[in-house]
Amino acid sequence: MSHGIKTIIVPVRDLAAARALYGTVLGVAPYADEPYYVGFRLGDQEIGLDPNGHGHGMNGPVGYCHVDDAAAALRRAVEAGWRTRQDVKDVGGGQLAAVVEDPSGNLLGFLQR
Repeated sequence: MSHGIKTIIVPVRDLAAARALYGTVLGVAPYADEPYYVGFRLGDQEIGLDPNGHGHGMNGPVGYCHVDDAAAALRRAVEAGWRTRQDVKDVGGGQLAAVVEDPSGNLLGFLQR
């Protein structure tokens, strides 16, 4: 079951500059501020900055559907014709994430919290 797209991860090249830019535009301080991830929360929406995203093949923001079971969501997507871009993996804090790509090259993630 999907609970909608509630997380958007943005690949960035300069984390310090991106932290300042997004903090100013969003009007909130980051709730997570680590060398590998900076996260901002606005209500139930999360905007995350990933300094390693480009190295993992991200070429733009990826929206993540919050799901009850990331493996099941990935399996359903692949059966429907999506290609696995990132298999289910632990992304910290007990969260599991996977990413799929549609035939047009668009990415969609699944995040199990």
